[in-house]
Amino acid sequence: MTYLNDSDYMQRALELAQRAADEGEVPVGAVLVSENNIIGEGWNRPIAGHDPTAHAEIVALRAAASLLQNYRLGDCTLYATLEPCAMCMGAALNARVLRVVFGAWDAKAGACGSVIDLPRESRLTHRLDVFGGVRSEESAALLRHFFERRR
Repeated sequence: MTYLNDSDYMQRALELAQRAADEGEVPVGAVLVSENNIIGEGWNRPIAGHDPTAHAEIVALRAAASLLQNYRLGDCTLYATLEPCAMCMGAALNARVLRVVFGAWDAKAGACGSVIDLPRESRLTHRLDVFGGVRSEESAALLRHFFERRR
């Protein structure tokens, strides 16, 4: 597939979120993009990995850092189907990610304005651009369907 814009990259993140759901994990997917190439992918795996840090964003950041052999990811965009939590936003900030693009807003744990707003925290040394709501209906529907099945 040729990726051209934020919506295209979010489509790949949605596919990864579906993989998480298929594995019984909360359906969140993420991709990290540099120079129009996906260099890291992840989906939620905290249950399977017995790892509370195995959120989709962290998995994608780790994969990209490993590929580049660098913990700094300054020219990259992180795409996630759900607004990143404080842990994932902190990791993106520490990696010096350029942009974060997400789908659904997270009113319970979102760290890009819903609960707290880490990217706009003036005391932090790094700034990045954040764009929310890309393919938000599809992202929210995946989450809603997952939790409806569990009830």
